[in-house]
Amino acid sequence: MQVLVLNCGSSSLKFQLIDPEAAVGWGGQAHRLARGLIERIGSEATCTFSAAEHPPQQETVPIRDHEEAVRKALTWLQSIPAATSGMAALHDLSAVGHRVVHGGDRFQAAVLIQADTVAAIEAYNELAPLHNPASVSGIRAAHAVLGPDVPMVAVFDTAFHQTLPEHAATYAIPHELALRHRIRRYGFHGLAHRYLALRYAELVGTALDRVNLITLHLGNGCSACAIQGGRSVDTSMGFTPLEGLVMGTRTGDLDPALVGYLARKEGAAVAEVEAWLNERSGLLGVSGRSYDMRELLAHAGEDARSRLAVDLFGYRARKYLGAYLAALGGAEAIVFSGGIGENAPLVRANICEGMQWCGLELDPGRNEAVVGSEGRISAAHARIHAYVIPSDEELLIARDTASVIHRN
Repeated sequence: MQVLVLNCGSSSLKFQLIDPEAAVGWGGQAHRLARGLIERIGSEATCTFSAAEHPPQQETVPIRDHEEAVRKALTWLQSIPAATSGMAALHDLSAVGHRVVHGGDRFQAAVLIQADTVAAIEAYNELAPLHNPASVSGIRAAHAVLGPDVPMVAVFDTAFHQTLPEHAATYAIPHELALRHRIRRYGFHGLAHRYLALRYAELVGTALDRVNLITLHLGNGCSACAIQGGRSVDTSMGFTPLEGLVMGTRTGDLDPALVGYLARKEGAAVAEVEAWLNERSGLLGVSGRSYDMRELLAHAGEDARSRLAVDLFGYRARKYLGAYLAALGGAEAIVFSGGIGENAPLVRANICEGMQWCGLELDPGRNEAVVGSEGRISAAHARIHAYVIPSDEELLIARDTASVIHRN
């Protein structure tokens, strides 16, 4: 079975060709047949492609829109020998799985994309303006290229957090306003957090419904999740992806009165202030230098603002870690993932600093050694263990897609 997984950004397309039936458990790479990334769609796009036993390719070509990007990806996949990719022609493709960030309260699981599905996804564009329109573009592009005979499935980041209890999902605003406008804490990065729970259960040899842990997905976007019995019971992102941890360009938690205050003081529209909070804040706003944690760590020794951004990032994550330990009544482990979580031992050490009181202590040697790979980084005597687990959201999307196709 070959499932094409598409993850569309506003000006990018990430894709993987996966055989979900070849995957053994949640680790390993046997299931991954080919992958690629097309960036800067709308101008001179950079295209990077790779496949098993096939030399990596990179080229720069003009790509006008997501439809052209999907065509480019499929043309490249067909150019690979069928013995490598398993896809000699478009009709060899079993299905397409699309990552969709926001499914609101309507989509609680992956769904087969039918005539009314795209319009229903578009209804949440206002809540995820950087993500949902791109997903819709990818869906329409794939339909235009592949036609109606290849089934397609939408897999939602918000679905994993549908299990939040009412007290964790509710904002303390007038009840009638919350009902009228469907205002609640939806949560995001659900595919990443769900995968981490599944892989952790597999690593330690326990049933998913016995897993109690805290997952920290740290990249340009960041979120924490409290997982009890394998289910999400709290998460740091809320109605939109702006809430929660400090991120690359997003504020995370802040006093909501700041929006009106800045609008009045700066003579700016609310939409402009919201853009500042989403695009000019976070690590970038505090440091004045960069949203890239690697650059900030490189300059933290001599630049006070870079150091402050790094310290603030770790402190906010540590606060959530402590809060979720309280919410869960304790946890057996914490798990790091994402570009920062997987590759920045110093950041992981900063987050866990001073947590010995609850039994969480890193092994410095292990922590330094695990970079871009999977492994336990906690001390042998720690009561709460810490792991690094690179997330494989694409495998999860492929498996969900296959499951929906088989059911239908």
